[in-house]
Amino acid sequence: MEGIRIGISRCLLGEKVRYDGGHKWDRYVTDTLGHYFDYVGVCPEVEYGLPIPRESLRLIGDDPASPRLVTTRTAVDHTEGMQAWAEKRLNGLEAEDLCGFIFKSRSPSSGLLGVKVYSSSGMPSMKGVGIFARAFTRRFPLVPVIDDGRLHDPGLRENFIERVFVYKRWQEFLKGGGSLRGLIEFHTTHKLLMMAHSAKHNTALGQLVARAKGQKPHEIQTAYFRLLMEGLGLAATVKKNTNVLMHVMGYFKQELTADEKQELLEVIDRYHRQYVPLIVPITFLNHYVRKYNEPYLKEQYYLNPHPMELMLRNHV
Repeated sequence: MEGIRIGISRCLLGEKVRYDGGHKWDRYVTDTLGHYFDYVGVCPEVEYGLPIPRESLRLIGDDPASPRLVTTRTAVDHTEGMQAWAEKRLNGLEAEDLCGFIFKSRSPSSGLLGVKVYSSSGMPSMKGVGIFARAFTRRFPLVPVIDDGRLHDPGLRENFIERVFVYKRWQEFLKGGGSLRGLIEFHTTHKLLMMAHSAKHNTALGQLVARAKGQKPHEIQTAYFRLLMEGLGLAATVKKNTNVLMHVMGYFKQELTADEKQELLEVIDRYHRQYVPLIVPITFLNHYVRKYNEPYLKEQYYLNPHPMELMLRNHV
């Protein structure tokens, strides 16, 4: 798989583009994720035409859903200008085949959630979305997004990166022709992964695939991918993961010795009680997949959803 293209706020890459001439270099982004992601940097304020350094901006308005973007001291309104620039920039990003975007938290242009919006009384609420971030998520509603603050929450990080890799595999499926046979294979290899997020979505996806023959491929693909990303956006909780782990264990009921079964049950229970992270039972199951050469499980992305080196399941 080629490098995965990810949009990102340029200040997180260490570029000195912030209003004060500084940056917000995130070493996890560059030094860890950078081994797998090819970044497409965006700084709305600089690319829109504001200088470095510059007067800071903020969102104002009584409706957090449609605030104005103004300078904090001189109250110059940049809302329409930034919105027009954003539409042009998004046209360009459409050709980049982005599989995700990492935004700068709390930014009036790039903040994804919880951006301050100042009401007419001068009191801020934390319900705003940056002007560019709002435009991006409207144009690309299925692209996985996160901000740098939430990226350092282990559960949210694992969910985001998992979705990024699924998104990339979907792109590869489409580039390979998007055949019905390919869709069946894609669905089959992602079944357990989806089960860990939503059994309801997993069932609905299976029904879509079952009735796909004879229907227009584009319509099936569009419906499938929307459901897929919607389901993966739901949290894979300890309870859901435990159910999947027990389901996977069922594939070895004829092979495991009594001692092996007892040991595996104990490990899954320790995970369920949150004494050990998910990587522990997953490691056991991968061992048995290899030992007993279970073909169906060998192809399941649930057991290997992203590079082991990222150690994402060591913390969830």
